[in-house]
Amino acid sequence: MGMSGGVDSSSAAALLIEQGYDVIGITLKVWPQDCVSRAEDKCCGPQAVMDARAVCHNLGIPYYLIDESDEFQKQVIQYFADEYKAGRTPNPCVMCNDRLKFGTLLSRADKLGAYYIATGHYARIAEDEETGRMNLLKGRDPRKDQSYFLFTLKQEQLRRSLMPLGNKVKTETREIARHCGLKTADKEESQEICFVPDNDYGGFLQKAGLVEKHRGDIVDKYGKVLGSHDGIEFFTVGQRKGLRLTSPTPLYVLELDAAANRVIVGGKEDLERQEFTVERCNWIPWETPPDVVRANIKVRYNHGGSPGTLYPRPDGVTRVVLDEPHPAITPGQACVFYQDDLVLGGGWIGRHSS
Repeated sequence: MGMSGGVDSSSAAALLIEQGYDVIGITLKVWPQDCVSRAEDKCCGPQAVMDARAVCHNLGIPYYLIDESDEFQKQVIQYFADEYKAGRTPNPCVMCNDRLKFGTLLSRADKLGAYYIATGHYARIAEDEETGRMNLLKGRDPRKDQSYFLFTLKQEQLRRSLMPLGNKVKTETREIARHCGLKTADKEESQEICFVPDNDYGGFLQKAGLVEKHRGDIVDKYGKVLGSHDGIEFFTVGQRKGLRLTSPTPLYVLELDAAANRVIVGGKEDLERQEFTVERCNWIPWETPPDVVRANIKVRYNHGGSPGTLYPRPDGVTRVVLDEPHPAITPGQACVFYQDDLVLGGGWIGRHSS
């Protein structure tokens, strides 16, 4: 059981014990050393470790703390910086799930003689009786559904994963923790990236020595220079604040040109896109998807989804055509495809629509 020190994983562990599973609690220590003082109460902080250990003691199960800080630095933080340098906006939570939570935990399960790994995610896993494939579905609580962050999971990972909270709502989760007398029952949850607790991404990248300021031009969509910036890493598509430009109408970031170190801006209407590509797609219900798929398409976690048509290609790229244009479709972000509650798969939004 992956223990984050929060109420979700604590209650999930309690549910598994109640269901008769032999549970072992594991926390992956992922914080870089310079993050500790700034992340005391986050899921990567030392307080979380103490809370997770206390919960396991209370539940009477073994507990292990595993140092994965080097892997986290390489697989998540370096990816985070590289994506910003390339003019894309990263999603480190998806990468952490893919590389660490469902990668490292599985290898540790093998070493400990455990078949399943479990997490406190609000999502469901079910086997398709006709195909035998494992499907991923939205969690029952629409406000907490986390299936968006799990689209990269492969069949073996899904087959060996348990998500006890998939059919629960948050209030039920807290009640389970209170009933078991767990100290995490009323613990607040973080809405920020664990290694950027103040939400200042640019500040984090500079302090960590991952990027340096490098002056470049801010231009309009015709190439006219309107001002200057300190580096494309400090911007994201759709951003309005921080441009330091004078304009009779609001200007937004339309594109980030990494090769030329340019920030391209324009009006709100210029943000609208109806067609784009999604790269490195992972499909869940199928080994090979149909040539044409209708889906509800989520271009970011807090996006309700837009209807559209998918045109998968053999090279892992999918052309997406939305029924209606949508603003600020951001390169580098995860794009996840649904049919009702079923997660079809997803990938990463590309820079161009071709």
